[in-house]
Amino acid sequence: MKNTVSGKTAGSSAKILGWGVWLMTIIIISGGCSRDGGRYEQLSDREKHSAKNALAGLETRKGLETSLFASEDMLVNPTNMDIDAEGRVWVTEGYNYRPKLNPDNPRRAEGDRIMILEDTNGDGKADTSTVFYQGNDIDAALGIMVLDERVIVSRSPYVYVFYDTDGDDKADRKEVMFSGIQGEQHDHAVHAFVFGPDGRLYFNFGNEGKTLKDADGNAVTDPYGNEIKAGGNPYRQGMVFRSDLDGRNVEVLAHNFRNNYEVAVDSYGTLWQSDNDDDGNKGVRINYVMEHGNYGYTDEVTGAGWRTRRTGMAGDIPSRHWYQHDPGSIPNLLQTGAGSPTGMAIYEGDLLPDVFDNAMIHADAGPNVIRSYPVKKEGAGYSAHIENILRGNRDQWFRPSDVTVAPDGSIFVADWYDPGVGGHQMGDQQRGRIFRIAPEGAAYRLPDFDLSSPASAVEALKNPNLNMRARAWLKLREWGAEAEGALVSLWRSENSRYRARSLWLLNKLEDKGIQYIEQALGDDNPDIRITGLRAARQLDIDIIPYVSALVQDAAPEVRREAAIALYQNQAPEAPALWAKLAMQHDGRDRWYLEALGIGAKGQWDRFFEHWTDEMGTAWNTPAGRDIIWRSRAAAALPMLTAVIQDPSIATEDKSRYFRAFHFHDSPRKEQELIGILKADLPDQQRLNIMALRQLDASAAQRSATVREQLREALTAAGKSQEYLDLVEKFQLEDQGEALLAMMTSHPDSSLGIRASRLALNQGGEPLVRAALASSNGQDQQNILDVLGNTSTPQSITMLEVFALDAQNTLTKRRQAVKALGVSWGGEQRLVELVKSGVLPESLSAAAAEALSDSWRGDVRQLAKKLSGESPPPAVELPPASELVQKAGIPGSGRKIFQQSCQICHRVNGTGTNFGPALSQIGAKLPKKGLYDAILNPSSGISFGYEGHTLTLNDETEITGIIQSETASEIVLLLPGGYTSTYAKSSVKGREQVERSLMPDNLVAGMSEQELVDLVAYLSSLK
Repeated sequence: MKNTVSGKTAGSSAKILGWGVWLMTIIIISGGCSRDGGRYEQLSDREKHSAKNALAGLETRKGLETSLFASEDMLVNPTNMDIDAEGRVWVTEGYNYRPKLNPDNPRRAEGDRIMILEDTNGDGKADTSTVFYQGNDIDAALGIMVLDERVIVSRSPYVYVFYDTDGDDKADRKEVMFSGIQGEQHDHAVHAFVFGPDGRLYFNFGNEGKTLKDADGNAVTDPYGNEIKAGGNPYRQGMVFRSDLDGRNVEVLAHNFRNNYEVAVDSYGTLWQSDNDDDGNKGVRINYVMEHGNYGYTDEVTGAGWRTRRTGMAGDIPSRHWYQHDPGSIPNLLQTGAGSPTGMAIYEGDLLPDVFDNAMIHADAGPNVIRSYPVKKEGAGYSAHIENILRGNRDQWFRPSDVTVAPDGSIFVADWYDPGVGGHQMGDQQRGRIFRIAPEGAAYRLPDFDLSSPASAVEALKNPNLNMRARAWLKLREWGAEAEGALVSLWRSENSRYRARSLWLLNKLEDKGIQYIEQALGDDNPDIRITGLRAARQLDIDIIPYVSALVQDAAPEVRREAAIALYQNQAPEAPALWAKLAMQHDGRDRWYLEALGIGAKGQWDRFFEHWTDEMGTAWNTPAGRDIIWRSRAAAALPMLTAVIQDPSIATEDKSRYFRAFHFHDSPRKEQELIGILKADLPDQQRLNIMALRQLDASAAQRSATVREQLREALTAAGKSQEYLDLVEKFQLEDQGEALLAMMTSHPDSSLGIRASRLALNQGGEPLVRAALASSNGQDQQNILDVLGNTSTPQSITMLEVFALDAQNTLTKRRQAVKALGVSWGGEQRLVELVKSGVLPESLSAAAAEALSDSWRGDVRQLAKKLSGESPPPAVELPPASELVQKAGIPGSGRKIFQQSCQICHRVNGTGTNFGPALSQIGAKLPKKGLYDAILNPSSGISFGYEGHTLTLNDETEITGIIQSETASEIVLLLPGGYTSTYAKSSVKGREQVERSLMPDNLVAGMSEQELVDLVAYLSSLK
């Protein structure tokens, strides 16, 4: 790479568009087709996807303009990018994206590329491209960071460091920084690295990353001796990391994310990122990353999935999705609905309008948008809102994969450009774009920068571009004391972010760093006080004096940092400091409460004791109850009991305190819960049900009180989910009669179906068989119906045996056949019976009726054959590129959806919760993407919806989606939207299904117009 001293490099010094070029650009961008939707719609499909019309499909925020910096054939499929101090754009490509899942796509045998794109003539467009590196080892890399002569590339299972030692823009050698990261060629694996203001690296991986190993394959441990791996003890799911520049001294800064795609760090050292929800749940979130926080994708204690029933479960899906009602889950900053979020940057420049000052700039490929999330302080945390910048409102192939700040303060956007959003599927390998966004008329002017002296390096440190700042930081750090004067001048600036940047360097000066930290801790600006404390924590010094200086700080956000600074601190003064901080909690600030929880982690007993000593009997206030709810101290348990037994607190509000018991492992927990069972309070039975749900199942063996109250609770719960919770939890095998009654009275609801599953799993199968044989009339019909809805191997076998038993009446046998065809597994068995000739002719009409509304086209054709109809001739469908040109009728498509798709998908609350919800699918996928998903479902499986086959110890095989997994059990979501729980001890093996659980032959028997109508309906869902 070029080693710039004076700031002048060939073709890049103080670049500015010429006046004539600039004027023409404004005419094209502002007055042309980028704002003329009518003209765009008149273009052919091929023209719409042409680079010359790339701007026409986009809508830019008023006051800003978008220009096309680079496009095909200069690059294709950009997955991530960085911009160096010379304004050159470094891009990783993803041409060879997931070939196993896209086997029909061509491959580039020599591998994917890292490209350097440069504008050498000052017209605002890249005119040269250089291949820095090419190889299969970086196929579809998801991250790139340019440092000095180093380029860090993230491509699971490795993180590579490439070196350009001679400055020729070619990689001379490659080293492995990290290995062992799971999720090879998986979007939920390792993502891009970022240079922090403290001179360290920040990065993350999603929930498929799972482990982090060094270059030699050895497990990496954090500073507290924990091996960095998912699965609990202590970390779960996706994680955020910090390390030295060479990859040593790795810290886990937060965990329990789903797919935290790219972390962004501001000048104060505050971390921000997005996280993607399980598709279709409108739960994409933006997070302020509180150090050492748990972000609640799965149950903190067990690892159970968010759909798992629990006490105190949130009513809305986004809050439930992230366990927001649990003590110990950090609050979400912002919910942005449905999406596929990707790259993020912090904008600390001054070129864009004021609303974007110091705000996150974020790419979300799902809704085709570049957004900003301006934040404001709110207690110890923040609030935020959405400001759109660039939208693909006409061109849904616009798939922004990254956003980066250039040295002039403009922002650049990488556009993967595809009918889909990645994940598994890739529909276009010919295109890819890089856009620049700036105020109208702002040419791409690159500032001169000079690293020849401390004063000029300090000027470079002010730049909004991270590469320029990193190079300046490293040079200033190298100078050490020689740079102090220049840094002090920046420290005295009125710009608090500049001051913070200088402080991160001043604090590292030998023998002088402490004096600057102490100045920062006494500063009028709370952000500087926070930065000072964070900087102190990175030094090998006693942090207690600095926490003491801030423990009574007027700003709650500063006290938040003081609480976090006590994490794992064993000093004798720490408990008293924590107690002082806890006494300032106002009972309304969840951010502050969670910071207290982080500070006390691992030391709850001694910290909590100091707080209770200080509070005495005055603890029972909203703030005090918050502390008790969040606490993991054994001494908090009797106080939880006291709150639950307080008659002034409404019963529905007490569920939150019962949930708190879940996070305690003290033997005292059982004692307190049994004490609640013995109380005599208003609504005692309701309280007992909640108490029993928090007890370990083995408590019933140890306590007569538990057994007695369990029996009473079962009666009080009636025919409810709470009743079934108790039966399942305590593995009650004597509830067969009651379960059977629920089956017959609720054959078509989740209540009856769950009762059926429990009955069959907990020894009630003989009772159900006997009832089926002896019942008459409606009861027998209801049992057949509920067995059809149950969809387990046992229920399917029972229906088959009943249907084939000539001793039963023909009418009932036909009803059993129809019930057999209700579930996916039952339907498949019925097809096998028909094709093998086992099903007698007398049941053919019933089978035809059962199979006629199958979502699988080939099964519907079989139904027509059984009923004597001639199946329609096979339809030769044209390619998707032709189908997208055809007009469909959404109303007709809705009927097709109800027949063919609703068995697995939900739209606006209607349908089955098996596959992803599709309520906003039209906003995510254009018609081409929808056709691809329907015609080639296995190439576009949504993450989290992959099928797995469990083989039980008795050789039974069950296929479904793993909804939740803990150390002891697996919860499988089965076709039809019902779950079944299997103890791991009963599971002999598991295997991921390579193909989608959505059948490839969905459209068999469907006419071309019916398919077009279906896509028209799906396109309307926005």
